[in-house]
Amino acid sequence: MGKPTGFLEFKREIPVDEAPLSRIGHYKEFHEHMEDGALRTQGSRCMDCGIPYCHTGKLLNGMAAGCPVHNLIPEWNDLVYRGLWREALDRLHKTNNFPEFTGRVCPAPCEGSCTVGLNGNSVTIKNIECSIIDHGFEAGWVKPQLPEKRTGKKVAVIGSGPSGLAAAAQLNKAGHTVTVFERADRAGGLLMYGIPNMKLDKAVVQRRVDLLAEEGVTFVLGTEVGKDYPVDKLKAEFDAVVLCGGATKGRDLPAEGRELKGIHLAMEFLHKNTKSLLDSNLEDGEYISAAGKDVIVIGGGDTGTDCVGTSLRHGCNSVYQFEIMPKAPDERAGNNPWPEWPKTYKMDYGQEEAAAKFGGDPRQYLISTKRFVGDDNGNLKEVHTVLIDWKKDSNGRFVPVEVPDSEKVFPAQLVLLALGFTGPEGGLLDQLGVEKDERSNAKAVYGQFATNVEGVFAAGDMRRGQSLVVWAINEGREAAREVDRYLMGATELP
Repeated sequence: MGKPTGFLEFKREIPVDEAPLSRIGHYKEFHEHMEDGALRTQGSRCMDCGIPYCHTGKLLNGMAAGCPVHNLIPEWNDLVYRGLWREALDRLHKTNNFPEFTGRVCPAPCEGSCTVGLNGNSVTIKNIECSIIDHGFEAGWVKPQLPEKRTGKKVAVIGSGPSGLAAAAQLNKAGHTVTVFERADRAGGLLMYGIPNMKLDKAVVQRRVDLLAEEGVTFVLGTEVGKDYPVDKLKAEFDAVVLCGGATKGRDLPAEGRELKGIHLAMEFLHKNTKSLLDSNLEDGEYISAAGKDVIVIGGGDTGTDCVGTSLRHGCNSVYQFEIMPKAPDERAGNNPWPEWPKTYKMDYGQEEAAAKFGGDPRQYLISTKRFVGDDNGNLKEVHTVLIDWKKDSNGRFVPVEVPDSEKVFPAQLVLLALGFTGPEGGLLDQLGVEKDERSNAKAVYGQFATNVEGVFAAGDMRRGQSLVVWAINEGREAAREVDRYLMGATELP
């Protein structure tokens, strides 16, 4: 490395964020940019460790460890340190089609597996990645790359989320004629409508979609295959099909009073908010408003955090986030060693904003919803809860047990269910005759991605279940390689 002792000489630094009380007044991205000199210093902290787990991309103890797309992190950190931004961009694009997405929304399992993090603060990999690609766009280095020749093969990609876009990009690069079908009115899938604008500006998503279109990818929007576009026609017109429809079936909460008005799945709330924001800057009123309401978000993950941040921007009266699991420790527990993802306490942007607005972390731990209570008009007015403890049952499994006399009532006029997803919507899979696994996902072996139906492949959340954007990109890329092999008998795709 250019600075073998950089990790000893320099401290970890990350960009300064706009103050929480200021940023909740808008939907723009709120991370400030770091100067090139500061970024070069941070790049110098990447030690010549010899065992760079940062780009291994493995599942350890059920969670990602290292980068699932196997980014060449030590290489482009060194190039940034030496001021070779164009070369760093080339190395970054060798493994990742969309670093402007992962550099913004990825939880950075690479940093959790950074060797410097064994005894100190890890390298700021995520910020350097984002800075490289933003630098590339600003300098005009990111341009359409059209294939030298076309193979004459036609491929349909169903779904324009991260896996679908990655598959389309790679298949187009191989020279195939690619058509991406998207049922929404804009391309991008969860990148467009599942992640709020302050976390991933939609102009960033549209910029990449436009670039893919310039490279020859065709996008058919507002079209649901199996409903607006017959499956028989799909099979007849395309030589291969890649299913990248995601795991969009939200997990519900069948508690008493669920039918009351004011209880919504998180994705309904987030999707409508972003569409209204893009269509009219929220002036059309075609969204679920949290303005002046007491809001309860049930679910402690990233989607729950996005609901908290969006509710604050609406001007909610209060917001709590319910989490059935205990609060994470401040330091790694003994059963959570490096290079596993560190399961430690942190406040994400939504919790930081709620704390600044209302005086504390909005999360309530070890809490379970008992029932929803409404008024005489069927509108939600209260959420009744109970504290729980996790204890082993007769089979040795941990189960939640209610704590006696711990009932509590929270006023609420809006509840958002951010409990994850149970799998893909089954209509298209059924029409195609695609076999499903025990979790209702499209059944296809990782590394092969072929379903039981000839010429039909599956990738991303539709195949693996709810996961990270970076895993979806990995699957889209790898599925494209197998489709290319299927069509041509061999492949040169990475």
